[in-house]
Amino acid sequence: MKNLLLLSVISLYLFSCAVKPKEKEAKQVLYEMSSNFDLKLADSLGADERGMKNYMLVILKTGPNDAKITDKTERAELFKGHFSNMTAMEKAGKLKMAGPFATKNSLGYRGIFLLDVKTEDEANTLLQNDPTIKSGVFEVEILPWYGSAALPMHLKYHKKISKEAP
Repeated sequence: MKNLLLLSVISLYLFSCAVKPKEKEAKQVLYEMSSNFDLKLADSLGADERGMKNYMLVILKTGPNDAKITDKTERAELFKGHFSNMTAMEKAGKLKMAGPFATKNSLGYRGIFLLDVKTEDEANTLLQNDPTIKSGVFEVEILPWYGSAALPMHLKYHKKISKEAP
């Protein structure tokens, strides 16, 4: 009797192991059929199964030379290069989001970049082309960040609603 009970338990366990993956696959197929899931779009954006991907979040902070560089012409040139570098990173497909903080804050945070790169070293390489960073007007903190793979899609709409260049 004990052997029959043990055999039944083992059989039930093996059956449940065989059924669960198929059940999960069936649920996934039903989800994909009933939702607006677009595999081609997800693949083109590098999305994982949750529609997410890894980025590098760059926080621009007030740098050690910000207060020292007071010449308006020099600052204008540095910021012209800053915006030029942002344009170049966007054209290269690396800059996915950027913007300043709306108000001053106690942390000295001035703005953010969201970069579509795999490593902090790759982010640093892109940032070395920014004269505001090279000159010490800004310094950066770089953090790995996990967010929606669809974030880059906002860029085409932003250009349609912006009357002025940054």
